[in-house]
Amino acid sequence: MTSTEVELDPRGQGPDAPWHVIESRAPVFDEVTVLSEDLEVVGSIPPELNGRYIRNTANPQTGWTEHWFIGDGMLHGIELANGKATWYRNRYVRTPQYAHPGADRLELALDMETFTFDHSVSAANTHIIGHGDRILALEEGSFPYEVTPELDTVGPHTFGGALTGPFTAHPKFCPDTGEMLGFGYAQVEPFLTYYRVSPDGSLVQSTPITVTGPTMMHDFAASRNHAIFMDLPAIFDMELAMNGGMPIRWSDDYPPRFGVMPREGGDGDVQWFDVEPSYCFHTLNAFDEGDETVVYGFRVPEIWRESAAMDMSGEPDPAGQPRLYEWRLDRASGKVSERYLDDASGEFPRIAEAVQGHPFRYGYSLGVTGVEGSSGMGGAVYKYDLANGASKEVHRFPAGHENGETVFVPAEGGTNEDDGYLMTYVWKPETDTSYLAILDASNVTADPIAEVHIPRRVVAGFHSSWIPDAR
Repeated sequence: MTSTEVELDPRGQGPDAPWHVIESRAPVFDEVTVLSEDLEVVGSIPPELNGRYIRNTANPQTGWTEHWFIGDGMLHGIELANGKATWYRNRYVRTPQYAHPGADRLELALDMETFTFDHSVSAANTHIIGHGDRILALEEGSFPYEVTPELDTVGPHTFGGALTGPFTAHPKFCPDTGEMLGFGYAQVEPFLTYYRVSPDGSLVQSTPITVTGPTMMHDFAASRNHAIFMDLPAIFDMELAMNGGMPIRWSDDYPPRFGVMPREGGDGDVQWFDVEPSYCFHTLNAFDEGDETVVYGFRVPEIWRESAAMDMSGEPDPAGQPRLYEWRLDRASGKVSERYLDDASGEFPRIAEAVQGHPFRYGYSLGVTGVEGSSGMGGAVYKYDLANGASKEVHRFPAGHENGETVFVPAEGGTNEDDGYLMTYVWKPETDTSYLAILDASNVTADPIAEVHIPRRVVAGFHSSWIPDAR
């Protein structure tokens, strides 16, 4: 059955449709290839940009899902070469979930006789990354899925059989060693496993880490010398899982804490720090400063106490939304200091990968609140200057236009941390089409350097990457 043959679920249509399947989030049902002659370019694409910008999105084949996070993965990519946009493509990631539209994931993945999970069952809908000579679509409950540069599915990737459990959608890439650092969380013990992957793609470390219980650890952080785990009170609930939907709930009884471990260490080396109750979907960066490990991320006071429903329509209260935050973890004294760095809400933070794990100055995020004309997904790019009290510059898109996560791409021969480009897809509601915006990272308030207009909508989704051509 192809995506165009699926019978649409009527709950995904009409005025009562949930927020996550309407407007910029509404699924598209066909897979297309749009060539350069049908891609309008405004401005000039820097000729040094040779590669693909790809976003991963939740795009349910049936038109409806219980929750935003569980739709089938669809990739949207634009290839740039020698100052031109050569193609746009969108392709579903072919997984067992894709092959059974609308099926209950738990029924597909769980063997009730052995109570084991088939980790090839995946939405593959959260992130897309390049490492070694592979491009991987990621979703934290399953194996990675390898895809080609043209976005066709190769299949599940287990690092030669070494990976036996889920792998995070948020690995970190060390600019010094070339390693990919990651983890996987699970509903049964071991609840957390830490991974290191060599530059050539071999899994060289797989270490179980003791946490309080089956926590949803969406992201973590890594400094040059440490891995930082966030053991927070969003926990797996089997009863919710058996009823369908998102099986995670908030727990006031689960102790919130961060764990700091030497990057090549083990379970006994983790130093745990009690932190204020909160959740952090996404970290910005971490680094070591003397005896302190400093972590930056976007903190919310809690998630999913009453339900896991997602609805960002209207103007949310920033106090309950993700805002830039700093945790300082003193490894000598065991003490923690915490503080917010911004009053406005943001999400999907990114940095220049060259400063991953090191002291850094600039961070970039989606601007969520205080953006005129936004229906909740944002309409601005924030550039934070950590050297100046996390002050920020703002690039605002035209009223009503919604951008997604912004990816930093370094410029050739750059000497400053912000010498480079920012890329993001932007939805244009008046035509229900999208465009790729390329901004000057050193001058984010300026008009885009270039826009590549696509004669269709790129679904608002989660995470993106620039994957350059091999050199």
